[in-house]
Order: sequence, then structure tokens, then C-alpha cells
Amino acid sequence: MTMFSPGSIKKTFCSVIHALGLVVAMLVTLAPLAAANNTPPALMLANSYRPGINLADYWVSEKMDGARGYWDGEKLLTRRGQPIFAPAWFTANWPKIALDGELWAGREQFTHAVSTIRRETPDDAAWRKMRFMVFDLPAHGGTFDQRLIALQSVTAKLAVPWVVAVEQIKVDDHAALQSMLERIVKQGGEGLMLHRADSLYRGYRSNDLLKVKIHDDAEAKVIAHIPGKGKYQGMLGALQVETPEGLRFRLGSGFTDAQRRQPPALGSQVTYRYRGVTPGGIPRFASFMRMYEQ
Repeated sequence: MTMFSPGSIKKTFCSVIHALGLVVAMLVTLAPLAAANNTPPALMLANSYRPGINLADYWVSEKMDGARGYWDGEKLLTRRGQPIFAPAWFTANWPKIALDGELWAGREQFTHAVSTIRRETPDDAAWRKMRFMVFDLPAHGGTFDQRLIALQSVTAKLAVPWVVAVEQIKVDDHAALQSMLERIVKQGGEGLMLHRADSLYRGYRSNDLLKVKIHDDAEAKVIAHIPGKGKYQGMLGALQVETPEGLRFRLGSGFTDAQRRQPPALGSQVTYRYRGVTPGGIPRFASFMRMYEQ
């Protein structure tokens, strides 16, 4: 019969505790690495349209007011690389190639689209109202003209009503573009997108992709809450925000009373609309639109 001395028991106990400590440390170390694997996809991003470009070089489509979605060939992701928990039927039989598009619930249904994709447990009924409006093939090596043909083939082969190739058309000139913009906006649309026909897919912001809207919009970080006065006493008066370039200004309009009672948290990102900028670069007539879609 083997006997253990108090000293040997203490030594063994310490060894076990040390080993457990190493395991815990390893798990703590690996957790940030797992989070870091949610690398944002390199998406093609748009500049704002300005009159004077040769519109013959571009395809024009409606700008869908939803949430950017990226199918990497295996899973559906947000523009920030976070997983989207869609029902299995929604992505069943999707191709093993990258698809870039907008998860869209229809015009003036932005809130429905965003709330649907944010649920970790998918709401089947909510997803039945969603469409994946595909507008590009990021891994295709050809021009947009060539990618458009391939994209139409992909969606036709998939043949499900919730995966749709975004319609692309040509316009003759700026007047025709503005006419189309006004019609889309009156019908509840957000605006238009221009894809340069001879461009390759590049994962950064450039004039190969342009957005056309009645108002410009951008994002900024909330850095302070300014208390309200008068009828807004005890509520939010304005948000102090900071742009990625470090410019600071206030957003005092565009909020509902509910948003003034529960304003966006400090550090969160918001989208605002504006009309031009001052000589110092500050947006003119800036007003709150919504929380920034991640």
C-alpha cells in the first residue's frame, strides 16, 4: 500500500493548481483571438456622386435601405465580419463563392431588416420578409460588366425568390439620373448606386462605386450628451459627435422623443445626414438619422 506524506500531497496539490492556472490563462488568451477572427470582409465602398462624371461609364441601380450582407461561400456576415444567424433554409444551397449584397425587407423597412439580422435566434417569420439583394461577386476577377453577367447566372441557377440580382440599367445624362432619383425617393427608396462598368472589385472606397442621394450622409461617434432645455428638459438636447477625421460638432435634430429619453450610448456610432460642409469641413444642417448599421 502506497503511503503519501503531507509534503508530497501538498506538492501534488500545488502542481494541479498550477496546471489549472495554465489552462485558464490559455483560455483567456484564446478568447480575444477567437473574437479577432471576425475580420471584416474587404468590401467595395462608395464615394458620393458629383455632377460631371461620364455616366455612360456606369451602371445604375436602386440603393437598398437595408443592412450590408456578405456571403463568404460558407456563412453570412455583416460588414464588420460578425455572423448573421439566418435560418438554415435562407442560405440552403448557396454557392461556394463570395456574394456581396444588401439584406433588405423592402422600402422604408430598414428597422425590420436590422432587427431581424441582429437576433442570434432567428425569427423565421421575420426572415420570410427578407431578401438578399446581390449586387456583386467579390472573388470574380473580371470587370463589373463581366461580374454582372456571372451574377445573373448565379441567382438564376439558385432560383429562390429571396436571393435576387439587383437590377442594373444605363442612363443617358445627369438629368435622367436626377429624374430616376426623384422617382425612387418618392416611392420610398433611399437613393441610387453607380457601378463603373470597367472596374475590378477592390475592397476599399473609390469612384468605381458612387452613391446618389437627396442628402449626403456619414457616420460619427457619440462623445457626449448635451442636456435639453424647455420642452426637452430632462431629456437629450443634442449629441456631441466626432467624425473619423477628428471633427467635432453637435446633432440636435432628427430625434424622436423616445430617442431623446434613451439617447445613443457614449462611444456608439450614429448615421447623420447633411447638406454640404463649411470651409472648416463641418457638415451643414446635420441631423440624426439612426444608429449606425454594423
